[in-house]
Parts: sequence; structure tokens; C-alpha cells
Amino acid sequence: MDATHLQRFLTRQTLALKRSEIRELLKLIARPEVISLAGGLPAPETFPIDDLAELIPRVLREHGAAALQYGPTEGDLGLRQELIKFMATDGQSGLTPDRILITSASQQALDLCARAFVAPDDAVVVGLPSYLGALGAFTAAGARLCGVPLDQDGMPPDRVEERLVELRKGGVHPKLLYLVPDFQNPSGDTLPLERRLDLLAIAREFDLLVIEDSPYRQLRYAGDTPPSLASLDRDERVISMFTFSKILTPGLRLGWMVASAAVIHQLVTVKQPMDLCTSPFNQFVAREFLKTGKLPALLERTRALYARKRQVFLDALGEFIDPDWGVRWTRPAGGLFLWMTLPASISATDLLHRALQENVAFVVGTAFHCDGSGQNTLRLNFSYPSPEQLRAAAQRLARAIEVLVRDARSAGQLEQDVPAVISALAEGEHAFAHLPWNLALSEVVA
Repeated sequence: MDATHLQRFLTRQTLALKRSEIRELLKLIARPEVISLAGGLPAPETFPIDDLAELIPRVLREHGAAALQYGPTEGDLGLRQELIKFMATDGQSGLTPDRILITSASQQALDLCARAFVAPDDAVVVGLPSYLGALGAFTAAGARLCGVPLDQDGMPPDRVEERLVELRKGGVHPKLLYLVPDFQNPSGDTLPLERRLDLLAIAREFDLLVIEDSPYRQLRYAGDTPPSLASLDRDERVISMFTFSKILTPGLRLGWMVASAAVIHQLVTVKQPMDLCTSPFNQFVAREFLKTGKLPALLERTRALYARKRQVFLDALGEFIDPDWGVRWTRPAGGLFLWMTLPASISATDLLHRALQENVAFVVGTAFHCDGSGQNTLRLNFSYPSPEQLRAAAQRLARAIEVLVRDARSAGQLEQDVPAVISALAEGEHAFAHLPWNLALSEVVA
């Protein structure tokens, strides 16, 4: 069967997902001389390999039959009980096992929410920019993505309210509000407490479910941690999702969701025909690791390492990038990413091609904008490269930027005073045609 005939069998959503030149770029990124700032990869030196090497044989000896058998769709009860203890350390007390669902990492949690709550043409409110994997999950379900520009403190409640009023006048009633409140991917920004409360109030007023995506919450390097949205929720509107990928190891492919018992019941129903259950063996490994009590110490070591890498990278960017070029970047208090904004006349795609000649790579910001904006923005990861690589990458990136700045000035295109805020709102159209990155590569930019 040729490709043309095959299209007759594909769904509208599948046909809308476009392949991209990013596949060709990844061939270049894979070269050993290229320093990649593109991924969302945790540093391998944070993986507790020795602990797991000791623990895995014990799981097989003591729990082999159960660990290698099918398990309940909700997840291993023992793991959920350990997670209740873990969540209590973050201010979310009183949880019960029926409010927790184990998933194959947080990407499956996003997919479950999309399948459970989003029908074709349903509206979902997201940030400009937002996590690519979430945009992909909602897009695959046929969602109408409605973007709200972020500022230095994340999603502004007043702009969310304005957007919802505008949509309501047009007869559109969104179902979901999607947020990464702590060290947002890709911007690195964190929602202050006041905004969290305001957004929950708006969700109540407009009858929205709130998806709180929290893969980085435990990775704070400075300042105080505001309460989670779930801990502030009084209406059972918040669906929180977490992952072991950034705090233990991504190879386990484990995450969990926290919501009301009624929501979890519906998500279990959706999950059953999807995969029957998340890997019981991996769940047993995670459960036994949590029972050792070693996770807090592991998190401390991880935070110390990432804090040092973050500072090295920030110092190097400040050293090598001329302030007169009009380039800005965030200084997140945690997470894995910096967000860089170029002068409006400089394309991040052009910069990527130039940067690859300097043997450094990143993700272009349009990938994170449901409306195709963000052409002059880019995301930079600092968790995976070594400190030495981060310093070298900053220098290489600066050389690439300098070339484009010089060319723009020669052409008379570079303004001296460039606006810092992306002003465009999404027009409420389908995001299918605006998703420029291949969703099959989501693990590369997670």
C-alpha cells in the first residue's frame, strides 16, 4: 500500500501532525563534537546506579512473581502509599490511594487527560510558550489551543480572564487550563502564590479543570517554594501530575497523578484499554527505593549539581554575550532550562543553523508556541552538559549570535530598543498546522 492510499485510513488528527526538518537537524546534533543544549535530559551522574544495582536483585528475590505479573491499572498499592508520604512532605496531606494513579511517566498523564476530557474542537487554555509534549497531547485529541502570553512571573491571571471572556463571547467554553507552575518548561518561570490563588478563582468562575504539570517542583536552587496548586485547591478542580524522570531516573518511565477520587476513577477507565497497567516491575523498584529513605539525599545532591551548572552557564552567557546586542535570558530559581529572547529582527531558526556550524544546538522557541509565534526565542538546557561544556557552549552560541547581529545591523534591521514581551495572542484556531516539531521527538525536548 502506497503512502497516498494509506492516508484514506488515517484520522484527521494524525494527518495534521507534520514531519519536520528537525529530524535532519538531529543528525547533526548527534555528532560527538556538537554540544547539545536542546534536550531536557537529567544528568546521568544523578542516577542512583549503585543503589538500583543492589535493589533490583532483591526485588526479584523477594517479590519476583508479583513484580513480573500484571498489576492493577491504578498502580501498585504499596507505591501509592509511599507516594502519599512523599506528597505530605510537600504540604499535600490527607491523600488516600484512590486519589493517586500511577502512569508511564507524566507524558502518559497528559495523554490520559487529553483522551478523557478533550473532544475535537474543545478549547484548552495554554501559555505562550508551553511544554511541547502537552501541546502535542492536546493537539492529537483535536483540541483548539488558546494561547495566553506569559510574563516573567508565568501566566498573568488578568490576561487569562480577558481571554476567557473573549472566548465566551464567541460561544467558546474551554474545559482545561494547563499550567507548569514551577520552573515552567520552557520559560523557567514560577507562578507566585498570589497568581496561583487568582488562577484557581478564575477556574472556579469559568468552570475549568486545571492541569498542574509538576516535573521540576523538587528541583529548586534558590528562594522559597510556593504551595502547589493542588494543596490550595478547595473545589477538586486540580489534576496534578508528577514524574520520577527528573528526580530518580527517566528509564523507569514512571509518574503519578493526584486528583479527586472521581477524576482518578475516570482516568483509570481511560487507561485500561490503553496499556492495562504501568510496568509492575518498575513500580516495585520505585517503591522499594522510596522505602530506603534515600530519595531526599539524592535530591539534595541533584540540586547541588544543577545549581552549580546553572551558575556556570549564567556566568558564561554574561561574559560572552555583549549587552548591546539586545539579547535577554531568564535566571530561573530551579528546573532545567533558560529561555532566551533575541532582538525581534533575528530568527532563532537562522541562529540554530549558524549555531550548528559552531557545534552547539538548542530548541527554537516556535516549537512551544501554539500560534506559531516566538520566532526570536529559544530554549537552553543546562542540566545535561558538563560545566566545561556549558561554558564552551555559551561561547559558541555567542559567536553565532554576533554574526547575526552584525548582519542585521549592516542591513539596518536591528532596532536598538527591542520589546521584551511576546504580544500576540493565539487566534483560537486549531494548532495542528502550527506544531512545527515532530511529536515523535518529544523525549528529546521533554
